[in-house]
Amino acid sequence: MSQSSPNAMSQAERIARVAELNDALRRSIHSPGRNQIVMTAGVAALIGDVALFRGFRRRAEILRIVRDYDSFTPDNDPIGEHDFGRFEFEDAILYWKIDYYDLELAYGSADAANPEVTTRVLTILLADEY
Repeated sequence: MSQSSPNAMSQAERIARVAELNDALRRSIHSPGRNQIVMTAGVAALIGDVALFRGFRRRAEILRIVRDYDSFTPDNDPIGEHDFGRFEFEDAILYWKIDYYDLELAYGSADAANPEVTTRVLTILLADEY
């Protein structure tokens, strides 16, 4: 049985596929492959020097929170792509957001449901940086 091509998917199937790929990126946050995980300058300042145990622990904790995030609701995930999350860390409110680019990171992806033409970039940022 052959799989249907991404172009033959219904809108609901496309959304489910994008959510599946986004969840897979978060599950593989420590080895994202061609995809990328980035943190803003504000998050880097919150974490501190990762050469020190305290900074390393903070970075690891933030990545764990994003990896394990499963608080999706119609209010915070209205389309159902699992591409955004909000959480608190220490006294700060942080967001994570997944954006879809072409393979060269020059333009938006032509098809976020197709990992062969998409590089996902997960950005972790402070709420006031959004």
